[in-house]
Amino acid sequence: MDGRKSLTLKILDKINSNSRKYSLFKNGDSILLAISGGPDSIMMLDFFAKHSKKRNINLCICHINHQIRGSNSDKDEAFVKKLGRKYDIETISKKIDIPLLAKKKKISVEHAARLARYDFLIQTAKKKNCPIIATAHHSDDNVETVLLNLIRGTNPKGLLGIPIKRPLWEKGRKKIYAIRPLMAIDRGEILAYIKIHKLSSRKDKTNEDEKHTRNWIRKTLLPLIEKKQPQFRQHMIEMSVKLDKEIRKGKKD
Repeated sequence: MDGRKSLTLKILDKINSNSRKYSLFKNGDSILLAISGGPDSIMMLDFFAKHSKKRNINLCICHINHQIRGSNSDKDEAFVKKLGRKYDIETISKKIDIPLLAKKKKISVEHAARLARYDFLIQTAKKKNCPIIATAHHSDDNVETVLLNLIRGTNPKGLLGIPIKRPLWEKGRKKIYAIRPLMAIDRGEILAYIKIHKLSSRKDKTNEDEKHTRNWIRKTLLPLIEKKQPQFRQHMIEMSVKLDKEIRKGKKD
């Protein structure tokens, strides 16, 4: 077995093992995939597309054109629609003027984008009868979120980071869950998978702008910390897992 195939199998095994551990999805499920066009979501799309037939999983792609990056936002939307045709998966997209929404609500563009994104995902999931919404958050996103919460000030729950599975909406017995199947892998593994399988993706240049605290954490703070402690990311993940167990134990007691 060559190195590329071995790495692919290792990455897929991590995703599948974690998905079973947390009961993220099962055979026959209907899943709405939140696809931005970036490397993370493209890797998630490829993963589900390759597993959907043998596991009888029904897929639908959902994309939001935030209209934050001008013509590039339109190109992202066109790119995702093209992917939908390539994988033969229904694709639903919507244009939302996030800068205008942020101005009206007097909130940050980032906060407005998040609110609009989840609102549209939930509404689309209801329409398509998908009880599961999959987003492409990975372990590095989780570490960055914990640090961001620490910097802003948080309670113990904020140190848990991004939940791998959580309910987004419920009415009676009906529920819609958000799942993060890529939480078992990191950004490096995602980029390696993208390279091995020669998958195209879109680059969001706003992710390079360090005026946004999350970008500064990723590009400046974390590298500085890792010079002193190379295992810092893993330690953060382990801390979140242990804290989650303690919080759950406390609720039972």
